[in-house]
Amino acid sequence: MKSRLSLVAGILLIFIAGLSFGINAKTEDKLKQDLELLNIYTDVLKIVKELYVEPVETKKLIYGSLRGMMSSLDPYSTFFAPDEFKEFTTETHGEFGGLGIEITMENHKLIIVAPIEDTPAWKAGLKPGDIIIEIDGEPTDKMSLMEAVKKMRGKPGTKVTLTIWRKGLEKPFKVTITRAIIKIKSVKTKELEKGKIGYIRLTQFQENSTEDFKKALLKFKNKEGIIIDLRNNPGGLLSTAVMIADMLLKKGDMIVYTKGRTPRSNEEYFSKNDPVIPLDIPIVVIVNKGSASASEILTGALKDNNRAIAVGDKTFGKASVQTLIPLPDGSGIKLTTAHYYTPSGKLIMNKGITPDIVVHVTEKEEMERLKAEREAKIHGKKVKIKDPQLDTAINAIKILNFARKAER
Repeated sequence: MKSRLSLVAGILLIFIAGLSFGINAKTEDKLKQDLELLNIYTDVLKIVKELYVEPVETKKLIYGSLRGMMSSLDPYSTFFAPDEFKEFTTETHGEFGGLGIEITMENHKLIIVAPIEDTPAWKAGLKPGDIIIEIDGEPTDKMSLMEAVKKMRGKPGTKVTLTIWRKGLEKPFKVTITRAIIKIKSVKTKELEKGKIGYIRLTQFQENSTEDFKKALLKFKNKEGIIIDLRNNPGGLLSTAVMIADMLLKKGDMIVYTKGRTPRSNEEYFSKNDPVIPLDIPIVVIVNKGSASASEILTGALKDNNRAIAVGDKTFGKASVQTLIPLPDGSGIKLTTAHYYTPSGKLIMNKGITPDIVVHVTEKEEMERLKAEREAKIHGKKVKIKDPQLDTAINAIKILNFARKAER
């Protein structure tokens, strides 16, 4: 055991030294303080190994401490064991097993950012802001984010029971959901106003979203206007958000920029290509508090470049960029390495984007809309869905299109 502890200490010493001399150029005194803290870490590791009531694996202790290290930084930085890292990297490819929700951990609370449309969680009526306080009767306040994810995933066809606390309700409620293979069609389209307006619903920013979005734009390039619905879109790949913005902006427009502590974290993204559709076609983006991350990048790019107006409720406010870093044993970390800023220089972290036209929807109205949409899709019913945000977007397109014609 002593040799293993020496090896761990040696590796961590090299790591600290690398940080000190390679990234931050810390002073010798600061390095000394770091090494003293590292000695405390190895002392505790040794004590636990020798005195804990039951034998415990060194790997378990090291992995546990790394989870704690990451979770102490922010809700989005995470350590993954090898099986967790492999599982996590499958999510952006459009198909994985589970319930279909994007979650985050804040102050030991497991919070739903957004349910993904057409998934078991969406059909069960879960909504942004719901707090999962138990998974199959086990409290979540002591779980890591990935532990919670693993417990919610499982063999398709099996069930999991979540205990949910929802703002506005007097007490928590339970919901049992059947797991399924989540096949996400991230781009959905339809025509509105007797075919005059194109509607594109973007549920997530995945690898396959770019080409599907381009096809939708080409399909609607002769319409009087296009509505892009990003409500309850929890985000996804930064690269996909940039490529989609590139299709809509004029060549040379700034899309987003990032700022971090290293040169690699400081990047500027500009539109490199001519727009896919004419620049005079009006665009309206619909957002709400479930619109996060990549959704906010796209909204900010279109809004700040005066290419679109935003309608709806204030967005979630996630403006941090995570980098996936694989480790030699197959484990990995997801580390916040930068914040992103909209083209006008706004940092929206924990603030969100306020739409140009605010159309606030109450919790009850949102639930009624989502329920009506679910029933219409599940049962094939044609029902009139009350949707003031969409109605406002349609009216905005009409006004913008009238102004466009008047300028000709």
